[in-house]
Amino acid sequence: MGRFGSAKAALEALPDLVRRGGGGPSLLADEASIARELQFVAKFGGRHIFIGNPEYPSLLSHLDNAPPVLCVKGDLGLLNRIAISIVGARNASAGACQFARQLAYDLGQMEFPVVSGLARGIDTAAHAGSIESGTIAVIAGGLDVVYPPENKALQDAIAERGLLIAEQPPGTEPRARHFPYRNRIIAGISAGTVVVEAAPKSGSLITARLAAEAGREVMAIPGSPLDPRSRGCNQLIREGATLVQNAEEIAELVRPLDHRMRAAPARYVASEPATIGDDTNDERQAVIDLMGMTYVSVDELVRQSGSSQAIVQMVLLEMELAGKLERGAGGKVRFAA
Repeated sequence: MGRFGSAKAALEALPDLVRRGGGGPSLLADEASIARELQFVAKFGGRHIFIGNPEYPSLLSHLDNAPPVLCVKGDLGLLNRIAISIVGARNASAGACQFARQLAYDLGQMEFPVVSGLARGIDTAAHAGSIESGTIAVIAGGLDVVYPPENKALQDAIAERGLLIAEQPPGTEPRARHFPYRNRIIAGISAGTVVVEAAPKSGSLITARLAAEAGREVMAIPGSPLDPRSRGCNQLIREGATLVQNAEEIAELVRPLDHRMRAAPARYVASEPATIGDDTNDERQAVIDLMGMTYVSVDELVRQSGSSQAIVQMVLLEMELAGKLERGAGGKVRFAA
């Protein structure tokens, strides 16, 4: 939209972009299916919010891969406050769940909304502790899909008294590939992420890594080295995460970020305007030749190709639409595996 001036112009350009990237016919949603989704979400009591709109979370808009549209239900006012995410193990210990519930409650009393992913264990405890003060649940499936099933009452309560967020369309059952996308939203809308209990290589550590890459505060609760569920937190602390023990310490770390982040405007600015055909075949091939199976930054492609930012971004967009490009953390790119 930033490059072509409007959504209509961008959609009209899409088939040609896919063709230039080496892909087949582009698959655009027809107007009837779009209308059905809008009507379903509205009837369900939710709504869509789009990047660039005032309601869209400002912090989330600063991610390189911010979702262009979110389905939401509940209190959008929670997105105007500095939030803290609490994440951790699904098979968490009873003590860790009790701690997470109390921590979420205490943060709520300080007027920090608590964000989590509505999973079993720590997520459920965090939402339960902050349901009265303001909690935000980011789910991996569609807005109308309950997962896990035992959290139906909690999900309904959050939709009524807190805020429910989904990136996937209605009716989408959560799959393994959806959870990392959900985790980036949890990290992206929060000023800081607290990991209460997590095993190494868990999804909670992915959320913490995404928070660090976004320039947010990463915090961890230390645990016994004898408990495998604490090794992820202890590992985070060894790697530079801040050791915290209570809500006061979390607030002390996050409050300096509050003023800085509130001052930063929502980001929805693409590169300088460009149109299809601005680049020559030699320029396009130079960008493609620089790429491989290892992630590389877009700035490095601009520097080594000698082309403008707009042209490099256009070539990458064409390749991505054709399914020949993967985007990784930090806005880096590589050939699709």
